[in-house]
Amino acid sequence: MFIRYAQAFIFMPGGFGTMDEVFETLTLVQTGKVDKVPIVFVGKDYWKGLLDWMATTMVNEKNINPKDLNLFHITDDPKQVVKVINNFYKKKQLKPNMRL
Repeated sequence: MFIRYAQAFIFMPGGFGTMDEVFETLTLVQTGKVDKVPIVFVGKDYWKGLLDWMATTMVNEKNINPKDLNLFHITDDPKQVVKVINNFYKKKQLKPNMRL
């Protein structure tokens, strides 16, 4: 249910639960089960290995499309997080994002 009403996702460094939420969210957006919303990873150093693996192994194995890497942003700057979300919602109205 948290995905249904969320208007953005900000992922901070975490453990298995965070990874579960990351991939569940990306999968739902990728497959169109929920509308696209801002997804932001905070902590470039923390996320670098995972994102590099996604960009190489997952893309090379054709498990994801290279355009799927555009589903999210990464930053160390809290002001950039706010900017990404605000810029997104200049073009789209807030509403529940899960299709019923």
